Amino acid sequence: WVMWSVGNLQLVVLLALTSRATGLSIPLEGRHVEQLPTIITHTSGPIIALPFDNTVTVRCVARGNPPPEYRWTKDGKDFIPPHITSNSTDPTHGTFVLPNKHLMQFQGKYRCYASNKLGTAMTEEIELIVPGIPKFPKEVLDPIVVKEGGPVILKCNPPQGVAPRQIYWMSISLQHIEQNERVTMGIDGNLYFSNALQKDSRQDYCCYAAFSKIRTIVQKTAMAVVVNSCKFAKYSTNALLSICNAAETPAERKPGLLLPPGVQTEKVLLKGEDLQLECIPEGFPTPTIKWMKLGDKLSPRTKYNKFKKLLIIPAVEERDQGKYMCTADNTVGEAVHYFDVIVEEPPTWLTGPPQSQLTVIGTDVHVKCSVTGKPPPDITWRRNGELLRDDPGNNRRVLDDTVVLHNARPEDTAVYQCEASNRHGSVMANINIMVINMAPLILTRDNQEYAVVLGGDITMNCSVFSSPPSAISWVKKKSSKAIDEERFFALQNGSLQIISAEKNDSGKYVCIAFNSLGKTEVTALLDVKDTTKIVGPPQDVQIISGTTAQLMCQTEYDKSLQSTFKVVWTKDGKEIPFSLEKNSRYFVDNGMLQIMNVNLSDQGMYTCIARTSLDEDNATALLTVLDVPDAPKNLEISELESPRNVRLSWVPGSDHNSSVTEFIVEYEESHWDPGRWKELQKVPGNQATAELMLHGHLDYRFRAYAVNAIGPGPPSEPSERYKTPPAAPDRNPENIKIQGHLPHQMDISWEPLLPIEQNGPGLEYQVSYRKLGVEEAWNDHLVQRHSIVVTNTPTFVPYEVRIRSRNSYGWAPEPKVVTGYSGEDVPTTAPQDVAVEVINTTVLRVSWTPVPPATVRGHLGGYNIHWLRKRNLLNPNKILDERQFLIFPGKRSHAVVPGLKPFSDYRLTVSVFNKKGNGPNSDPVTFNTPEGVPVLTASNAQKDSILLVWGPPLEANGILTGYLLQYHLSMYTLCYLSNYSLSHKTTQLQLQGLEEGSLYRFHISACTRAGCGPPLAEETKVTETDKFSFKVSASCTVFTLHCRGILFASANLLSLFLYACLCFPFILFLLSLSVPALLNISSYVSDTYANISWTARQEQEDSQLYVAYMNNRDGNWWISNAVNTSQSFHVIDGLKPGAVYTIRLMAKRLLENASIFEDVIQTRVKGVEGQHSDFSTQGWFIGTMCAVAFLTLIALMACFLQRNKGGKYAVKEKEDLHPDVESQGMNDDTFCEYSDSEEKPLKGSSLCSLNEDDTVGDSLSQDSLVDYADGGGEFNEDGSFIGEYSGCKHRASVSGPSGPSLVTA
Repeated sequence: WVMWSVGNLQLVVLLALTSRATGLSIPLEGRHVEQLPTIITHTSGPIIALPFDNTVTVRCVARGNPPPEYRWTKDGKDFIPPHITSNSTDPTHGTFVLPNKHLMQFQGKYRCYASNKLGTAMTEEIELIVPGIPKFPKEVLDPIVVKEGGPVILKCNPPQGVAPRQIYWMSISLQHIEQNERVTMGIDGNLYFSNALQKDSRQDYCCYAAFSKIRTIVQKTAMAVVVNSCKFAKYSTNALLSICNAAETPAERKPGLLLPPGVQTEKVLLKGEDLQLECIPEGFPTPTIKWMKLGDKLSPRTKYNKFKKLLIIPAVEERDQGKYMCTADNTVGEAVHYFDVIVEEPPTWLTGPPQSQLTVIGTDVHVKCSVTGKPPPDITWRRNGELLRDDPGNNRRVLDDTVVLHNARPEDTAVYQCEASNRHGSVMANINIMVINMAPLILTRDNQEYAVVLGGDITMNCSVFSSPPSAISWVKKKSSKAIDEERFFALQNGSLQIISAEKNDSGKYVCIAFNSLGKTEVTALLDVKDTTKIVGPPQDVQIISGTTAQLMCQTEYDKSLQSTFKVVWTKDGKEIPFSLEKNSRYFVDNGMLQIMNVNLSDQGMYTCIARTSLDEDNATALLTVLDVPDAPKNLEISELESPRNVRLSWVPGSDHNSSVTEFIVEYEESHWDPGRWKELQKVPGNQATAELMLHGHLDYRFRAYAVNAIGPGPPSEPSERYKTPPAAPDRNPENIKIQGHLPHQMDISWEPLLPIEQNGPGLEYQVSYRKLGVEEAWNDHLVQRHSIVVTNTPTFVPYEVRIRSRNSYGWAPEPKVVTGYSGEDVPTTAPQDVAVEVINTTVLRVSWTPVPPATVRGHLGGYNIHWLRKRNLLNPNKILDERQFLIFPGKRSHAVVPGLKPFSDYRLTVSVFNKKGNGPNSDPVTFNTPEGVPVLTASNAQKDSILLVWGPPLEANGILTGYLLQYHLSMYTLCYLSNYSLSHKTTQLQLQGLEEGSLYRFHISACTRAGCGPPLAEETKVTETDKFSFKVSASCTVFTLHCRGILFASANLLSLFLYACLCFPFILFLLSLSVPALLNISSYVSDTYANISWTARQEQEDSQLYVAYMNNRDGNWWISNAVNTSQSFHVIDGLKPGAVYTIRLMAKRLLENASIFEDVIQTRVKGVEGQHSDFSTQGWFIGTMCAVAFLTLIALMACFLQRNKGGKYAVKEKEDLHPDVESQGMNDDTFCEYSDSEEKPLKGSSLCSLNEDDTVGDSLSQDSLVDYADGGGEFNEDGSFIGEYSGCKHRASVSGPSGPSLVTA
């Protein structure tokens, strides 16, 4: 280690390297350093010139300083090429091109020499072979005549040509001559017959030689072979006379060898070639061949060909040499042949060719040429291409494979050639020996810039040429920190390697080279940059075929490398090409790879490579393409227990990454519906067979397809046709219908068998029928259609029917028996004891005695109730003809009829009906509906002058007697300030003296003698006023009233007043938020039923409630099904006369839930009328209402006085805002207007409305029930009508003096 300072810079010496290596390595950068010529590339021989090659190029390229000059020799003599590249600056200088024309004159062995003033380099010999066009000689061949059983050899003698060469024996018609154990073609191309037979006689044995490289096939003249099986004599010059004996057979002959000749053959081949030993025998019978290696086992690599006549050992090795023996034997004897196999090899380098050397003047130089070969190669030494011989008197000695230069001098600088050769080839090497003394010369450019990424390895070069070799040191400038020795390494070639570079490794480094002749240095600049990273790698994704796949790749990199940064995507290791063409499916945008219209070929591993000029990072994701399954393959049909029970099996196709859920087997038959495929069976996706039950007398084809989560795949190829034998039908008709369109006939129809279910020709149906329970014998009919009409049957009599299929091959199984009735007729009797009970002004209950079943003469459809409104009692002289009816299906004895008009005269009849029609009407019953209260349908309020305008009701429901107007401040819901009774002729009223800045609510009702109808409400705000608010506790015993900023608190009598005016309506308001808000709830109670009616708010007309009732004697509750609130009533039927019941209306079908309303009723005792109770007319009620009005006035006065005094009181603000319904303790009769019948309100019914838009009772349904005459209505089992029959959204019950009373809000 050495410390070296220059100026103020601290330099740290890393390592001083002294190299005494003898190898010569002069970098190309050293153009100003003289260099010996070195051949860097040349054409290696042999060169085979093909006929269709236009030119032949022979290359020779060398380098050196000065640039070398070239010369060529051909067959050891100087050769001037005809077309040589003469440009000295061309790197291919020395290469020449020979034209194809007259190429034969250039055939020979060439050598290239490259020379400059320092020496000459040369190539090994390059042989140019110009083959001629192969052809067979034209010749006339005599026929080869042979006695049957004798051997025959047909010689081919193929011409030489460009390898490879293939030999064929064929006829003139290009039919191959059959080869077997008896007839064989040898390696030499001849055709050998071990023994000839009569069938071998023919005139056209042709030998063909094919040269694939020159695309040539040549043919030898055809040869004839004549095989004689008898003794023959010469008949004439060109003819033979045969004397034949057909019974003669060839004589047996001892084996001999047609190839190879003699007893022993020496086989010499090169190491690595294929050993081929061939023995072709002759004899009769045909001998067989056996092989063995004397003294050893045959190599396990041994192969046999040509019926064991050819032994092959590929890539022969030295251990494969030795003595081999082949034996030919038959039943007569045997013959043997021996092969001496010798494995040799051409010269090869033992440790590689000798290395060039750079040495100092005065040293000894040794150059050794280490080669091997068999036979041992001869070594020839040359200097600058000239033979170098041993010269003991000089300093150059040639000692066999070594050249020694003693006390080397500069003039010993030269190119020395070592060439080793034997009979199998040669190897040659050029060795540059340079003897020189030179100060260090650094060939690396000064201020060379290097860049490396953080954590990477970098090598900074310092290429030095000097003799003797230099010591090389590396230092870093301006570094106060010791360099980490574990990460910095000086390499043998003088370079500095840094492992795992860090940011503080950036800076300037100096390479210093020195030897005994001098010193020099260069500077290297190192910049350590940030690494390239993939921070958001692509994720494995499964994508459905045909959609777009997206793979995201988010990267980070050093911004100084932005010009070289790019993202490359590869699929399965191959880069994906991107194109701007419209049909390209690959797009990259901001690191995202998009693959449009994905298909199965897109599946694979996708790698995102983020790459700069210094480093790269990559991340891989698997793209899995999901697609429908491939079609099954190899459909096979196999019979099981019978020809109509088969198993279809198949081989599933690829599921394309989505498991098969099922296979669907389809069939097509050629008889009834050819060409149409239909589904036959489904099987689970984990099995590939299906057992099929087939119909008879059909010609089937089957196919299958697979289904996975993506969808169904394509169907398989159809199977072979499979024909089933005919058979009897497998089943009988189904869906048998028995009807009677006429009274005295029975129509029987059924669903016929499908054509494919007929199983054979001649399909018929046997129809059998008999009276149920009367006849034992069956009446049979055979028909071919699928219906039959049986005439002369009694009306509506039960029959048993069965239908059985048959064809020409037999009967189907026994059929099932079905029961039906013969034809119907209209009923013959009318219902008796029809009675009408008027429930209220619009509803009545009708009862009757059902007709006897025998008189219905058909299936009972139900009962029709017809009624006729004859006249309105307000105008009794006008005759009306308003006819309506309702249909009540099923067996029943009573029904409730809604939708009647009040104060009208009606006539009603009842009839029974079946499918044929209606029976006779019952005796008519007449009745009147009671007078009802009127209903207003229109109003108009002009708010600017507080002028109220209204019109008379559309339906007065009686004689109009006047109007009742009530109004009050909006904040006081029940505390009316003024009442006006107006004449029935008055339709407007101007109100005076109202308080400005107050909000008023007006109610106007029309009245008859029966009472006043529901009010029409209107609210008018004169001007904006101060807020008025209140807060009430759950029990309303403590309250707080804010009135124009004055606090007023009390617990005296005034509290009771405010409790009545404020607390009770507020509690009902809170209840209305959670349960259905029902108004005008009333009940009408008879002896055996009770009718509960109500009016629902507009926003809750489609709510549901449940009606529960309990006989207080037994304690058992009964709960109805859900009732829609828009129905407006519910009838509880089947009650006991004179019993006490508890009735509840509930929002849920649970008794433990709080009820919406509850009441206790008592049913009538027949013949006893209920007493009327109109508590609204009682004296105590009138007195209470007056007291309430008086206390209201006192409260307002006190409020006014307190405001003027400015007094204020503390208020307790912790009251509960949710009143308890059960703890109210209210008197149900407190605020009712009147009740003059047995209909009374249920507990908890809403007495006052806090809804500013309350229009309950604005109108009563004026719709007739004609809409229900068409059967549009629906009735439940107790006869109540289900569904709306009124067009109005708010309903109110009305009654006359004898009916239930009205409760309004």
